[in-house]
Amino acid sequence: MKIIVVVPTYNEAENLPNLVSALFSLPLELSVLVVDDNSPDGTGNIADALANAHPGRLSVHHRNGKVGLRSAYLTGFGLALESGADAVAQMDADFSHDPKKLIEMAAKLESCDVVLGSRYVKGGSVDENWPIWRKGLSAWGNFYSRTILRMPLRDITTGFRLWRSETILGMPLERIQASGYIFLVEMAYMAYCLNYQFGEVPIHFSDRRWGKSKMSFKIQVEAAFRIWETLWLFRDLRRKGERARRQ
Repeated sequence: MKIIVVVPTYNEAENLPNLVSALFSLPLELSVLVVDDNSPDGTGNIADALANAHPGRLSVHHRNGKVGLRSAYLTGFGLALESGADAVAQMDADFSHDPKKLIEMAAKLESCDVVLGSRYVKGGSVDENWPIWRKGLSAWGNFYSRTILRMPLRDITTGFRLWRSETILGMPLERIQASGYIFLVEMAYMAYCLNYQFGEVPIHFSDRRWGKSKMSFKIQVEAAFRIWETLWLFRDLRRKGERARRQ
């Protein structure tokens, strides 16, 4: 199975070389696509150097500015599919997601359409150094989202995912509108409405090793309100999926 890992970057110069090394050490048929938003710290130049060092295994898509997570992933998905990927992974560049977990996720994908790296299934966890308020906010945000959307998944806000290419091709991704991290929830909800089968693999979510977090209060507020809008915008897909399940 040919896997392409899409990695959006903005100021990840300290993390990217180590991440690429870790990914290429895995016993998988795997390549990397970096989507860089013109990082001021030179991440794009580092990605180009890595591409020269790993011809055919790493490619770089440069963008003119910080456009957002949704467009980074949608662009990356399109390029990965054009390159003949059988499966497409999405993960953060900051080592909050353990690259080794892709081995287990790839095995799980043999029996489903998309695999989530889950912090909230048995065996999953978040960074033990997080303060109580941060752990509570993360768990509550996930519970809030899946309760409103009535999804039987444990971690719908995770950014660590592995998709079958056919699954991505079967989804009307142009309907997704959120620009921040709520994009991840919208995409999972769309797949659920279309009756794609999910698997969840336990992961440990570590705090970033280097660099600065991209999460902000504005993003959190958008997410809280956007959940209700997601429920409304995709109501036709939900009804269609429910009819299909009854049949």
